[in-house]
Amino acid sequence: MPADLNTRIVACRRCPRLVEWREQVAREKKREFRDWEYWGRPVPSLGDFNARVLIIGLAPAAHGGNRTGRIFTGDSSGRWLFRALHKAGFANQPTWERRDDGLRLNDCYITAAAHCAPPGNKPLPSEIANCNPFLREELAALKNLKVVIALGRIAFEVYLKTCGVAPLPEFGHNRRYDLKPMLVASYHPSRQNTNTGKLTEPMFDAVFRDCSGYVSSLGD
Repeated sequence: MPADLNTRIVACRRCPRLVEWREQVAREKKREFRDWEYWGRPVPSLGDFNARVLIIGLAPAAHGGNRTGRIFTGDSSGRWLFRALHKAGFANQPTWERRDDGLRLNDCYITAAAHCAPPGNKPLPSEIANCNPFLREELAALKNLKVVIALGRIAFEVYLKTCGVAPLPEFGHNRRYDLKPMLVASYHPSRQNTNTGKLTEPMFDAVFRDCSGYVSSLGD
């Protein structure tokens, strides 16, 4: 088990563009968060390597994870994710504001295709490739993994390519793919999807409710 994995993630400076951007955002801040001391570094993964469920997102938000230092924490996507995880029993609370708020995951591990906040929320392919060794290391360490939930098409494709799956299957919301571990695709809970109604709360909740039922059916 790579006990120092998150330490190495936080110390990473492989991508000059991302280093410059995350640190600039941390200095300049957003007006509503001007009293915060921004994290301004790569955001570590969250959870236990004994987990049976893995969630893969895209990258931290500039004023979310890049501010709070915890993945999916402090932005609107995190509000949707932790609310859904709590309903499905994968989190002890739906709180998502700060990394010291007492949140604990249950049987769940959260990572991202890229661990640094990118300009425009769009990491370059080369930046995702630089981060990919961390994902590979996590997949090797998650020995009990039964389900992988990919949030968004990019995370979906990154995971499949990491696993050597070709050709890539078609992406579809709450679609299951017969792999080991089982893969489930979901629209990302970004504002682009939630504000337009492309992704609704019942649609998103169903992904985690169905996943919880599947994992429970497998037993311990």
